[in-house]
Amino acid sequence: MKETPLYCFARTFLPWLFRTLMPIRVRHAEYMPKNGPVVLCSNHMSSTDPLRLAYSQRRQIFFMAKEELFRNKFVACVIRGLGAFPVARGKSDLGAINLSAQHLKEDDVLGVFIEGTRSKDGKLQRPKPGAVMLASRCNAPILPCCITAKNGGLPKLFHPAVVAYGKPISPEELGVRNNTPSELRAASLKVMSCITELRDESLKEFH
Repeated sequence: MKETPLYCFARTFLPWLFRTLMPIRVRHAEYMPKNGPVVLCSNHMSSTDPLRLAYSQRRQIFFMAKEELFRNKFVACVIRGLGAFPVARGKSDLGAINLSAQHLKEDDVLGVFIEGTRSKDGKLQRPKPGAVMLASRCNAPILPCCITAKNGGLPKLFHPAVVAYGKPISPEELGVRNNTPSELRAASLKVMSCITELRDESLKEFH
């Protein structure tokens, strides 16, 4: 199982700090396949979401991250060390697509925030088709995940959030045969529907 040195360090020595700053309740982490390629699709509400996902699983997750984060050399060094790589939003980034496909060919877990950008109020947004396109092209299952905070708002430091996983969706279940826009759109909505169900279940935990 491939892991970067900085990730191993943070995973081994910093859980106490993470649990203090960002306590999480993890639900059904066992749905993560123990090996093989996986596209983890989650909603996105905070810049700390990758940490919540990383500490909810044993396998390292290699995240697509917006290229703006890599303009600061120190930040770029840290997040690259944790397994992130840049993607240009709003256009076709062939370099990021090829690197994503390479991770999946190497049986890694690829982390994608399927909405493409952070929610400003905690509400779910329309999904983008990139995740299902990669899953179909690389024959990888999609693992739906939802991060939920109290009252469905944005997660806050020192306040618990639920990180809930759904059952993997196989490439066949996505129904993408010809990579047409309508197929990709329908498959993306299918994944988002699973995330919505996870959110609804997680919200019950706060009542």
